[in-house]
Amino acid sequence: MTDQPPDSPPPDDERRAPDPWAPPGRAVPPPPGPTGQDTVAFGAGPLDTRPLGDVPVDHDTVVLDPAPAPEPAVGPAPGSGWSPLAWVAVVAVVGLLAGLLGGVVGFTAASRHDSRTLDPGATLPAVSGDPTARPTDSVAGVAAAVLPTVVQVSVSATDGTQDTGSGFVIRRDGYILTNNHVVAPGATGGSISVTFNDGQSADATIVGRDTSYDLAVLKVGVHSLPTAVLGDSDAVQVGDPVLAIGSPLGLSGTVTAGIVSAKDRPVSAGDGAGDVSYISALQTDAAINPGNSGGPLVDMKSRVIGINSSIATLGGTTGGQTGSIGLGFAIPINQARRIAEEIIRTGEAQHPIIGVELDVRYAGPGAKVAARGTNGQPAVVPGGPADQAGIQPGDVITAIDGVPVTDAEQLIVAIRTHAPGDTVTLTIKRDGQETDVSVTLAPSTG
Repeated sequence: MTDQPPDSPPPDDERRAPDPWAPPGRAVPPPPGPTGQDTVAFGAGPLDTRPLGDVPVDHDTVVLDPAPAPEPAVGPAPGSGWSPLAWVAVVAVVGLLAGLLGGVVGFTAASRHDSRTLDPGATLPAVSGDPTARPTDSVAGVAAAVLPTVVQVSVSATDGTQDTGSGFVIRRDGYILTNNHVVAPGATGGSISVTFNDGQSADATIVGRDTSYDLAVLKVGVHSLPTAVLGDSDAVQVGDPVLAIGSPLGLSGTVTAGIVSAKDRPVSAGDGAGDVSYISALQTDAAINPGNSGGPLVDMKSRVIGINSSIATLGGTTGGQTGSIGLGFAIPINQARRIAEEIIRTGEAQHPIIGVELDVRYAGPGAKVAARGTNGQPAVVPGGPADQAGIQPGDVITAIDGVPVTDAEQLIVAIRTHAPGDTVTLTIKRDGQETDVSVTLAPSTG
């Protein structure tokens, strides 16, 4: 190393120019130390460690962060002659020009975008043909075919109470079929009107009603009405899809869908006035609610197979006072057709009887002929069908046409599926012995 006098200046690479931006009186930092200040050996003193990630580590030395480079000074360069105010003016002008240029560019881009995408005469393709067309055997197709034949029945009783039910047109000249329990409140001094699917209304009169089958026929002074097509309820099978149409809770034109859940279901229902109807019903899970009574149950060929009449309640009875739980019952149309025809011809209908009074307290199995009749009448009508067949008080009827009978209600329902004049075979149990007898059913009205 060359010795230098103490007063001689340091070499060029060790000189440091004075900092023009340093505060007055601030000392200029000394030059870097000699070689060896850039590394520190392990064990030389405490170090501030930090994660190194994937960088390999030399276990002999730890590289210290180099001294940060001094940040560039803000403001005019030394000796430029520009004051800080001048620099502020320059920056403002440059910012204004940049903003104007950006606006011009954005407007130009937007204009080009609008001209490429907007089409004042544009239209989108539409569905061709009739979008409302449905297959005739679909739910929508069946509903469209049957709804014009269904009416809402409104009844006002003499005490001012009002109720609604359903019905459907069975003849073009104004005959409408419904339930007896729908029109019964208006049968003695009340009023009845019907509202058609198109919203038109008309007053109605009762042609006749049958409490035993819970059926009634109304007549309106309107002609050329669309009529329902009546099907064959004997041909219905369990599982067949069906629709129930009517005015539940006064909501006219309501359609619900389901299946035939069972056939020949013994059902008895009252009209609230003491009359009881006995029905060998079609059971369905199509939703039926109060107000559906009298409306049609139709198959998927738009044919009426039943008349919605009652629903099962959670209390185990049948009636129309609670919501649907998927157990609705309809009068088979084959029974209803015969009753309606008789009512239109004569004003009343006949139902078949065997001429006995049954003991409803008997727990079964079977239906027991009462030991004595009520009001002093004999339990077996003299000269009636049962008397002629040799049936006696106390006999138990265990089957009809080979089908077991569980109780009195089931026997009545089974007999009501027939017409007066039909012959049935009854199995009679007496003194522990069973025998078959033939009985020709007699007519009765009411």
